[in-house]
Amino acid sequence: MQMNRRINIWRNLDWLTVIVWLVLLIIGWISIYSAVYDDAHSSIFDTSQRYGKQLIWMIAAVVIAFSVILTDNKLFLFFSYFFYGFTILLLIAVLFFGTEVNSSQSWFQFGGIQIQPAEFAKLATALALAQFLSNTKRKIHDPKVLVNTSFIILLPVMLILLQPDVGSSLVFFSFLLVLYREGLTGWVLFFFILFCVLSVLALLMNEINMLALLVLTSFAAIVTVLRNAKLTIRGLLIFAAVAGIVILFFRLAGTDIIVDLQLVIAAAAASLVLFIISAIGRISNAPLVLGFLFTAIIYTYSVDYVFDNVLMPHQRSRINIVLGFEDDPLGQSYNINQSKIAIGSGGLTGRGFLQGTQTKFNFVPEQSTDFIFCTIGEEWGFTGSLVLLALFVLLLLRLLYIAERQRSSYARIYGYSVIAIFFTHLVVNIGMTIGVVPVIGIPLPFISYGGSSLWAFTIMLFILLRFDAARMEFLR
Repeated sequence: MQMNRRINIWRNLDWLTVIVWLVLLIIGWISIYSAVYDDAHSSIFDTSQRYGKQLIWMIAAVVIAFSVILTDNKLFLFFSYFFYGFTILLLIAVLFFGTEVNSSQSWFQFGGIQIQPAEFAKLATALALAQFLSNTKRKIHDPKVLVNTSFIILLPVMLILLQPDVGSSLVFFSFLLVLYREGLTGWVLFFFILFCVLSVLALLMNEINMLALLVLTSFAAIVTVLRNAKLTIRGLLIFAAVAGIVILFFRLAGTDIIVDLQLVIAAAAASLVLFIISAIGRISNAPLVLGFLFTAIIYTYSVDYVFDNVLMPHQRSRINIVLGFEDDPLGQSYNINQSKIAIGSGGLTGRGFLQGTQTKFNFVPEQSTDFIFCTIGEEWGFTGSLVLLALFVLLLLRLLYIAERQRSSYARIYGYSVIAIFFTHLVVNIGMTIGVVPVIGIPLPFISYGGSSLWAFTIMLFILLRFDAARMEFLR
């Protein structure tokens, strides 16, 4: 009976996804070989080089993958919280006993092997989130559910930020997509995107202009609800009068008034205007508009504070480069500039295998890890890049199909967590290499060099495939 069950699992395994996974592994291995190729170590099997080590990680990944397939689904359910707790302990331990790499104490060193707990924390969080949401009988909108869910997601985020590893911590916010799929109101996702936009605007604009934009946006919301020309004109007159008083106050006060006080006075004046307009129009949703205004102002301040006082100098520089405030061609801009040169020089079909000049002469640092995509872009051109992206799109669409056909809420929630993590890594990593996203150092799944990320992504993927293969009996 047990043998027949295992035979059914192998027969029901989604082999298309397995094949895509294997193809991505091979592409990654060949790309790493090309990125760090050394004439003195020309054999791709040379374990003294990164490509030889990657082969070892790949073989281990295959063993891990098929071990996961042979594991009973009930073990994943039973150990979800245990694994989450264990990874939290690892994230704490790495702060005291970890090895520092690139200004981040994120790694455990075991001889020649480095393990990064943050990569496995994503997997553990996906399992714990699936366990909690599938067990609760309350709706996801319930405050208690939201608090517990936020705790599960944000606890590893805070520990990873202490390392500090901003890139890995940002990936956890992709779980919002999972919560949206499970019934969280779209307004939460809307406001998350809105505050992301506010974050960028807060860095692009000075405080006064940002405040003016927020006030005008809030005023526009009120006017949209009013739909009354007389009340709108009256509101504009009140706005102009209060704005004139504020400007006069600034003039009389001179330059001794600090900017923060100016903003507080201006915010209070703006709120007064909106309140008066709301009272005239008798708008029941006015408190929401005012609440948004105050929250946005406070959030804008927090963005500036975090940027100036929390982020490290190289992180601020990377953001400023993307925003166009800095140009440091021999410093923080170097990676991005060289990466864009490499991708651009590939043209339509690329320079050919081992023929990339940017790659061969090591112009792009971290080319086998975070910037592996530029190797593919230079040697295989637009065509090769498109093929790689098509494989990732196929993988994500297949995983989406697999997640939707699950009969278990646990498996479905876990499946969407895997999709969200893979999608975020793909978008951010490629965005880094083409210069539209700040360099935050996260790998391209199955392509970048490294054992921790490869193993973590493989375990994530094959746990989902294991759930899918036994979906008819996995009904919780």
